[in-house]
Amino acid sequence: MSVVSKEFIVINELGLHVRPAGTLVKLANKFKSHISIQRDDDTIDAKSIMGVMMLGASKGTVLQVKAEGEDAEDAMASIQSLFESGFGELEASADTAGGQV
Repeated sequence: MSVVSKEFIVINELGLHVRPAGTLVKLANKFKSHISIQRDDDTIDAKSIMGVMMLGASKGTVLQVKAEGEDAEDAMASIQSLFESGFGELEASADTAGGQV
């Protein structure tokens, strides 16, 4: 069984509000591995929308993500891409600003 752990910083302006939290949960549920997210002393199941929402992760929040299981490395790579893309909201904010970055 593989175990992978990485630290991520929430970079999108609105943090992990409903839409990105749902995107993260949907992605986590595609994998067999157990995926947890830790913020300070709180650890939640990344496959639970309520858990992810309860993190209250705003922009700049540091989260520790841990994946344990046969597809842990693939899960972490996908989660990393999601965080790095700002949950798809970085492009959206540029669009609403008239395309200026």
